Amino acid sequence: MALLEVRNLGISFGGLRAVDSLDMKIDKGQLYGLIGPNGAGKTTVFNLLTGVYHPNEGIIQLDGENMVGKKTVEINKAGIARTFQNIRLFKNMTVRDNVKVGLHNEYSYGLFSGILRLPAYHKVEKQMDERAMDLLEVFGLDGEADNMAANLPYGKQRKLEIARALATGPKLLLLDEPAAGMNPNETDELMKMIQFVREKFDMTILLIEHDMKLVAGICEELTVLNFGTVLAQGKTSEVLNDPKVITAYLGE
Repeated sequence: MALLEVRNLGISFGGLRAVDSLDMKIDKGQLYGLIGPNGAGKTTVFNLLTGVYHPNEGIIQLDGENMVGKKTVEINKAGIARTFQNIRLFKNMTVRDNVKVGLHNEYSYGLFSGILRLPAYHKVEKQMDERAMDLLEVFGLDGEADNMAANLPYGKQRKLEIARALATGPKLLLLDEPAAGMNPNETDELMKMIQFVREKFDMTILLIEHDMKLVAGICEELTVLNFGTVLAQGKTSEVLNDPKVITAYLGE
């Protein structure tokens, strides 16, 4: 059984069909690409998968459990985490505290323990601090732990957002154009890091990008969207050689 299965997914806004009859299966441990030009419907798909939008029709199943109709926080607790094309950090919090926000899926203490700073509170906070530092070390951010997130360079903010998403303990990680705004060297480093995250955490990853060449080297399978409909889908090598993709997407 696929980790994520999407069937006949669709949504309209004011009569405009943003996503139409999308079918997609992603197996556990897979690095899957969702590709298309600007306006193709890629981020809309992410918003549907994470409960920001509710589909007009279709099925979204994670590990066999239906996600349609659930709230965003419920979907996150079920195992779907995401990053955003426009970085969304808590910029007035430290790097460490940004990661600790994600850890609240796994760690908790009672209201009175938190208010009165009882021993249970200090025990959980210590565990969260240690776990946050472990994650930051993976991304080379442990030396920045006490710095404000707003003061990080752009590339490190991207890494921090991924670290925070991983802190929620997801089964499926959605990355929305993580290379946006990066120079070629930063992009190359990011792609290597994504592959590393997949291997280290045994993570299933769905990667959105508009640059097909950028993801072709790391994704086993691709879905190419154009105006909300599937233009091509399948193994990366087959998609890259699909005449419809070559004509409509690559412009050749």
